[in-house]
Amino acid sequence: MHTAKKLAPRWERRKEARPHEFIAAALDLFVERGFAATRLEDVAARAGVSKGTLYLYFDNKEALFKAVVQEGILPVIEEGETLLQQYQGPAAELLRIVVYRWWETVGVSQLAGVIKLMLSEAQNFPDVAQFHYDQVVLRGRRIFAFVVELGIRQGEFRALPVDHCVRLLLAPLLMLAIWRYSLGVCESEPIDADSYLRTYLDMALRGLAHGGAAGGPADQGSTT
Repeated sequence: MHTAKKLAPRWERRKEARPHEFIAAALDLFVERGFAATRLEDVAARAGVSKGTLYLYFDNKEALFKAVVQEGILPVIEEGETLLQQYQGPAAELLRIVVYRWWETVGVSQLAGVIKLMLSEAQNFPDVAQFHYDQVVLRGRRIFAFVVELGIRQGEFRALPVDHCVRLLLAPLLMLAIWRYSLGVCESEPIDADSYLRTYLDMALRGLAHGGAAGGPADQGSTT
């Protein structure tokens, strides 16, 4: 006879779910209103609890923002870092994989709004900005630097300044994400992201490659 699995009391299950609910509510409000304009009581109300309950989990708004980054963005960074350790193959193909995975996990999600948030409010909240810079920006740059350096070592890419290459590779991707939460609302039709990314990869790989040959991977679509 099978013994039924004993469920935790409803209030305990609710308690375990609360941090995730607070983080989701905070992300919504940070993207909608900005960091400065979002109050903890607003986050609590969006999550359906009192402000006092929210304080049981997060000391302040800065801690809540860090939780948004840790739960939403850092797993994507960690997945990319793991990919680099395991990958064997052409750097051009690796670039395509990294770009599409980033877009499919961050670029098309509400997490892309965090990029705009940091650009607009970094000077006003230096501690939050430094956390985002250290945990997201620098680690993201290292991923792209690895790809460029791999391409140079394998003879696929020209020996260009790696730091400049990384910044130039990232800029169009960040702009695509930011556009959705800024002037993109003024356009009658949204940007065709898949076409944009294919064009971006074609131009990037031709610019990196010896003799301007893209090598094919940019012509392929999403990895999923």
